[in-house]
Amino acid sequence: MNKPLDIAIVGYGTGGQAAALLLQRDGPRVQVSERVPDPGPVGAGFLLQPTGLQALWRMGLLHEALAHGAPVRRLFGETPCGRAVMDMRYAGLDARLFGLGLQRGALFGLLDRAWRREGNLHAGVRIVRVDEDEGRLFDEQGGSHGPFDLVIVADGSASQLRKQIGGEKLDRAYPWGALWCLLPAGEWPHRNELRQRYVGARKMIGLLPVGSRPGDGARRLSFFWSLPTAGFEHWHARGIEAWREEVAAIWPQAGELLHGIVEPAQLARASYRDAVLPQWQRGRMALLGDAAHAMSPQLGQGVNMALLDAEALRDALRAQSGVYAALAQYQAARRRHVAIYQFWSRWLTPLFQSERDWIAKTRDVAFLPLGRMPGGRGHMLRVLSGTQQGLFGQWKLESGFFDAMAHAMRDGESGPFACD
Repeated sequence: MNKPLDIAIVGYGTGGQAAALLLQRDGPRVQVSERVPDPGPVGAGFLLQPTGLQALWRMGLLHEALAHGAPVRRLFGETPCGRAVMDMRYAGLDARLFGLGLQRGALFGLLDRAWRREGNLHAGVRIVRVDEDEGRLFDEQGGSHGPFDLVIVADGSASQLRKQIGGEKLDRAYPWGALWCLLPAGEWPHRNELRQRYVGARKMIGLLPVGSRPGDGARRLSFFWSLPTAGFEHWHARGIEAWREEVAAIWPQAGELLHGIVEPAQLARASYRDAVLPQWQRGRMALLGDAAHAMSPQLGQGVNMALLDAEALRDALRAQSGVYAALAQYQAARRRHVAIYQFWSRWLTPLFQSERDWIAKTRDVAFLPLGRMPGGRGHMLRVLSGTQQGLFGQWKLESGFFDAMAHAMRDGESGPFACD
C-alpha cells in the first residue's frame, strides 16, 4: 500500500494488543479504544499452546514469556477415586513441544510494553457503533472518531458490535461458567502438569501452574471451579467455608491450597459464549479473536486463536493492495483452523460441564482408551496443541520455532523447566 493506513482497534485484550503491535510495526497508524478506564488483565491464568507460543516467537516475545511462564508437558484428569480419565503428553507429538501456563497479567504486560503505546490508547471510551462504510467510530457519549481505513473489533466474546456484521449462525451464552483465582504454588508437586478432577460432568476442579509475573516473582497456580452460571448466587449464599469443605472432599490436596480464600470476592466469575458467524467482515470493519469466534474454554484456545488472528490479519494486509481484499484473505486463512475448534469445543464441553452424568460415565470409560489408540492419540494431541487444521490437516510449526523450544528446554534443565 502506498500510504500508511489509519487503523482503529476496539478492545485492548490479547487480540487487540497483538494486532496493535503487529500492525504498527508495519507502518500503519494505530489507535485503540478501550471501554475500561484503567486497562489491565482479566482472569487468572491460561495455557498457551505451541501455536500461540510460535506466534510470540515470531513477534520476538517468546523468551520473555518463557521467563515468567510455567512449562506444562502433561494434561491429566481423574475422578475422586483415582480413576484416570485423560492423560495426554505433548511429547507424543514432539519431544521439544510443551504448553506454557501463564498469568494473564504477565501476557498483558508483555504485549503492552512491546507496543510501547504513546498516546494511541484511548481508555474509558466505549464504542457503541461503527460506520463500516466510512470507517467511523461512535462512542456512548455521542463522540465521533475517524474516519479510518480499517476498524478492527476485538472487544471479546460478549461483543455487541459483531451484530453489525449480521447473519449469525449461533450466538448464545453457555449455561456453565467458572470461578477462578490465583493461588501460591508452594510445594504443589505437579509443577509441569495441568491437573483436573471430575465428579461426573457436574463438577470439575482444575489446577494449572502459571509461573510468575513482572513485579511479583512468586510462582502461582490458576485454580478453576466449574458451576452453572445460574448457580453463582447460590454459591455465594452458601458461604466460603462450606464450599472449601466441598472442594476438600473431592480433592484434599486442592483443598489445602484454599486456606487463604476467606471471602467470595477473592474468586472471579467467568461466563462464556458460543458465536459462529459466516462472515467476520463488512465494509472496512473486521472482527478478531473472541469477537469473531467465541467458544467454550474447554480446549483452552481463546488466547492462542487471538494471537493467530492478529498474525493472519497482518499477513493479509502485507499481501493485498486493498483493505477489502486483505479482509477476505484474512478470513479465508483462519476459517478452517477456527471451524474445527468450534466443532470440537461444542461437542466436548457437555462431557465435562453438564448435568448429563450418563455422558460423563461414557467419558470415563472411553476417553483414555481412545487417547491411546494410534489414530485417536495423534488426533487428540493435535487438537490439544492447537495444531489441528480442518478434519485432516495440520497447522505448520516452523523448524526455527522447534529449535527455540529445544533451546529453552536445555537452558532450563535445572530451573522451572525441569521435568518432574
